[in-house]
Amino acid sequence: MHFKKDYDFMKMSKYAFIFSIVLTIAGIITLSAFGLNYGVDFQAGSNVDVKLSKNVTKAEVEPLLDKIHLSDGATVAPGDKRVNIRFTKELNEDQSEQLKSAIQELDKTASFEINTVDTEMAKELGRNAIYSVLISCIGIIIYVSIRFEWRFALAAIVALLHDAFMVVAVFSIFRLEVSLTFIVAVLTIIGYSINDTIVIFDRIRENLRFGKQKTKDDLKTIMNKSVSQMLMRSLYTALTVFIAAFFLFLFGGESIKMFSLAMVIGLLFGAYSSIFIASPLWLVLKSKQKTSAKPAKPSKA
Repeated sequence: MHFKKDYDFMKMSKYAFIFSIVLTIAGIITLSAFGLNYGVDFQAGSNVDVKLSKNVTKAEVEPLLDKIHLSDGATVAPGDKRVNIRFTKELNEDQSEQLKSAIQELDKTASFEINTVDTEMAKELGRNAIYSVLISCIGIIIYVSIRFEWRFALAAIVALLHDAFMVVAVFSIFRLEVSLTFIVAVLTIIGYSINDTIVIFDRIRENLRFGKQKTKDDLKTIMNKSVSQMLMRSLYTALTVFIAAFFLFLFGGESIKMFSLAMVIGLLFGAYSSIFIASPLWLVLKSKQKTSAKPAKPSKA
């Protein structure tokens, strides 16, 4: 698949900006009203992942929890030969044993993975997750500022934050569970996103050295040409990882499902923002520089 060299990405970016702004506003409203659906990693409680030799239904598991008085605050999510049970309180050793015995009434070969997080650990994990994202963003800003001019750096960091927030917004809007693997996915997405953006920016900088830059249209032509030259490379890279993440989401275990889904969403937004957000934003900033100087008045004869 080949794109025309004169394809107007700047024109398409207007619709991309509108779409991103609308989704950002929706994400902010949802986050303000409901917050994120934090998993057991970020709140006190216990998460039990049970592997079975057959499929069981929610209706089969819930009566067993009632029987051992553990149904309050429990969420049951059946899967393919497995069931995930999330408790809002920490299970003690006796409760864990009672739960195992109850589930083994359905399947004697059931195996259990129980993860428990106390309140202080949950708060610390939440703080560390925020710090890790902020520190990685600061490091990227410094790197891009040194390697490129500040307009490239500003456009890159806006696109990077856009990608990270889009994933957070989608998870907030659809009430998807946020766990530690989600944070790992966001950091991975940031890496892929900045890589795509830097590749395109590097081509823009190279073309600037040999192209004429007298007007805004000249800059626009250079940007469109640069994006066209690197478009298929960016799409192929994103598609390769997307396919792996997508099938990992379909066939992977319950513990990595949200990681895979976050990767799928983030890769789509990463490829989209490198083309329709970062490069056009650089053009807007650069055009203001080119047009800021007033034209010289013609001398009188």
